[in-house]
Amino acid sequence: MKKNLRIAGIALVGLIVIAVLGVWLFFDANQFRPKVEAALGDALGRKVSVGNFRVALLSGGIAVQDLSIADDPAFSAEPFVTAKSVTIGVDLVPLIVSRSLHIESFRLDDPQVALRRSSAGVWNFAKLGAPPSGAAAANANASSSDASAPMNVVIRKVTIAGGRISIWQPSGKERRYDDVSVEVTDLSYASQFPFKVSAKTPSGGTVSLTGTAGPFNTKDATETPFQATVDAKRLDVASSGFVDPASGLAGAIDFTGTVSFDGRAMTASGKAIGSKLQLVPGSTASRVPIELDYAAEYNPSKKTGVVKQGDVHVGKAVARLTGEFGTAGDAIALRMKLLGQKMPVTELEAALPALGITLPSGASLRQGTLDLDLGINGPLDRLVITGPVTMANATLAGFDLGAKMGAVASMAGLPRNGETQIQLLKSTLRVAPAGIQVDGLNMVAPSIGTLAGAGTIAPKGAMDFKMNAKLTSAVGAGVARIASLGQPANGIPFHIQGTTSNPVFVPDVGSAVTNALKSPETAKKAADALRGFFKKKG
Repeated sequence: MKKNLRIAGIALVGLIVIAVLGVWLFFDANQFRPKVEAALGDALGRKVSVGNFRVALLSGGIAVQDLSIADDPAFSAEPFVTAKSVTIGVDLVPLIVSRSLHIESFRLDDPQVALRRSSAGVWNFAKLGAPPSGAAAANANASSSDASAPMNVVIRKVTIAGGRISIWQPSGKERRYDDVSVEVTDLSYASQFPFKVSAKTPSGGTVSLTGTAGPFNTKDATETPFQATVDAKRLDVASSGFVDPASGLAGAIDFTGTVSFDGRAMTASGKAIGSKLQLVPGSTASRVPIELDYAAEYNPSKKTGVVKQGDVHVGKAVARLTGEFGTAGDAIALRMKLLGQKMPVTELEAALPALGITLPSGASLRQGTLDLDLGINGPLDRLVITGPVTMANATLAGFDLGAKMGAVASMAGLPRNGETQIQLLKSTLRVAPAGIQVDGLNMVAPSIGTLAGAGTIAPKGAMDFKMNAKLTSAVGAGVARIASLGQPANGIPFHIQGTTSNPVFVPDVGSAVTNALKSPETAKKAADALRGFFKKKG
């Protein structure tokens, strides 16, 4: 009896194997091509074309060659999605028994997706899955009493492997993301479904999203709600496609956070860390990370957002960033304020090169605090930063301003002590791609006096400042010597040239003579003093 059952079992297995092999060898899967094209076309609201079909036993489905999904004709005549190979998972039992096609999964290998955005901010996938219109709608209504109702379609699993997404801006600029992987389970138009997305960004970065989306908005796919956690590593600013590489912006950004969209408004929060950032043309990289703890809201229909929280950290120094941003056109535009109070300059020193500010060679900030109240305005790649900056009770070690003033210092008898004490330094900055403008500069150095003036710092660090020095009475005989020029009321005029890493202090002889000649009786004294001045060595 047992032997007979064993023989019957083996025979049954053999029959199944023969049946399956028969399906594989003689079953023409291409008969389902029109049905699959129509089903996908109805689900996506786009024309879908597929190539040759064959039964794929090992994957439990049908292998398809050359998938093409048309783009919205308002955007492009080129395909929206293409893929060389697609595996459609089907239930083989009804396929074998009754030749009924029950689709359970899709897998796209090495697809290419072209995302396009119009100048009005509308994406080419906005109408993906929307009900048909015009003649197509009339045909659909012939078989459906409510063509606008969402299709009750559930696909257990959709997988994209090794994909490429190209994002095209209205200007024609392209951002490309390679090795895109997507996994969606229990995909439905009528309910939420989980998803995972990962991709490589330009210059070797990575980004991943994990969350849920749905129910699918069939009228406008861009209004489909979703929630996700985001993890991005080494996003290269210059090659991101968000900024012009010639803008001078550079560096890498890591961030983690959450993003949520209810179909109307988007909220996001998390932490971003910028490494080796450069913020203006000709600058060098920040030597320390710059961190941002953020919380923001964004309205896609208005293309505007607001930063609710923006805590900028450079070591222990903290500044607050608030304001608005917009995404009209290709560039992100900012209108924000950055406020910092009593920030330790020792923490900020290593970040200054990112703004094109480099301390003199061998110098360092040993103590002091910085206050700032800056406006940040303009497109992200052409930002203009303006506002007052105040530094107090600082020590610039390794740089003796009195000694660097050369002939001016010698003439006045300024002391030399290897460093510069700065009691107060105030100025108004304007940092732009063309360079830095410094106005209303006023510095009080107890061992020297008060230095005032204005000037510019070019993107490569070249300085051009016109200054006046009113020397402290502590220099004694030196002040008396300067008095022969009719000075100390007006101060000693001089220029700062060279670069920020190697500033050069040059006496402004022309201004000195002009000031002296305003009083005729001092002309002879001025001439005598100038002859003595040129004999001085710095």
